[in-house]
Amino acid sequence: MTLEARTVYFDNPGGENTEATLGIAKKRAEELGIKTIVVASTKGYTAVQAMDVFQGYKVIIVSHVTGFYEPNLQQFKPEHRGIVESKGGIIITAAHAFAGLSRAMRLKYNMYLLGEIVADTLRIFGQGTKVACEIALMATDSGLVRSGEDVIAIGGTGWGADTALVVRAANTHRFFDLRVMEVLCKPLL
Repeated sequence: MTLEARTVYFDNPGGENTEATLGIAKKRAEELGIKTIVVASTKGYTAVQAMDVFQGYKVIIVSHVTGFYEPNLQQFKPEHRGIVESKGGIIITAAHAFAGLSRAMRLKYNMYLLGEIVADTLRIFGQGTKVACEIALMATDSGLVRSGEDVIAIGGTGWGADTALVVRAANTHRFFDLRVMEVLCKPLL
């Protein structure tokens, strides 16, 4: 069997591509019958936009951990949390799959461990690709996505969304079972 699929490449990375990314992802979800959408959102702006686009879907929002930039600070805005939850979205706040202890070791001892190396390797395809893979793992680890389930994972570079992938989900401890099935869109750079 041969499949031909379309990939959209954006001239620049970042939030200016959010609306287009969400639209591309929705169109492909409809075509493939995928009902689960996993979206990265730091402060909640992208999450709110995703909830408007993906009405009727299972939408899982993955936020930064509390304390990502400074101790005890949760960046996801309470007003955005309220909107997402009122529209049926689910928010996960958990340790990043590729960071966790690896980042702690880098920050304290200037050592790079496996998680950071995997993250940097995925970044050669773009920051959003790394994010999309990571949030798919985190959603599976949370039990909200079944291992082996095809989902659309949406990530970005800096802020907003600029990358959408069709991913066959896996748990973090089975990382090498994760499959990027399709690249729907991503920045050229």
